[in-house]
Amino acid sequence: MQSWKDNISFILVEPKEPGNIGASARAMKNMGFRNLELVKPSDHLAEEARQMACQGTDVLENAKVYATLGAALRDKQFVVGTTRRTGRTRGVVIPVKESIRKIIAAAGKNKLALIFGRERNGLTNHEVAQCGFLITIPSDHSSPSLNLAQSVLLVAYELSQKTYKAAFPEFVTHEAVEDLYRHIQATLQLLDYAPRGDSDLEKTIMRNLKHFIGRAGLTEWELKMIHGLCTQVEKRIKGA
Repeated sequence: MQSWKDNISFILVEPKEPGNIGASARAMKNMGFRNLELVKPSDHLAEEARQMACQGTDVLENAKVYATLGAALRDKQFVVGTTRRTGRTRGVVIPVKESIRKIIAAAGKNKLALIFGRERNGLTNHEVAQCGFLITIPSDHSSPSLNLAQSVLLVAYELSQKTYKAAFPEFVTHEAVEDLYRHIQATLQLLDYAPRGDSDLEKTIMRNLKHFIGRAGLTEWELKMIHGLCTQVEKRIKGA
């Protein structure tokens, strides 16, 4: 029987240090996770990576490699990012312990992505916008940045300590939701919801919608319903 852990993928975005990739694979194996995905990595099969992976070399060797984050997320149904930075444009940020129940419940029936950013500067604002919400690992303000592999280990550890019976319904894929966002944006433009030329307001509206929908997830029925609402609005406006 497939475990909820099998539905969780740890995605490392542009990791530069082979040792960090290997240590991340080891941390995942230690906590019972196996799906490692890499976006534009350095040589993840270098000797340093293999040595740091130790008993997790199978996780390392079976890692999927992608050219873009979008490609890695295409079939995912729930997306969670990690960050140490907070701010209004980064959406909802939750301490890792408080996020565990939601992540496990979502992973019961859905492919879930846990995204970890670059060693030096984490995730970009554009990458953050792909996430339903962000989790953060509380640390001392004098030295807030954690090593990439340490972050993977701490998140994997917190997840491995909890089991919950509650489960979310099955959601549509990230690719399907991205198509919905384009439909919503086109409908809002027809409505002149944001004053013409005010691209900043339009971006803010879409960013907030993405965070809202991303946190909740969408079932197939809900996706079709929102597409249908947008289509009806478009017909009325074009007919008028």
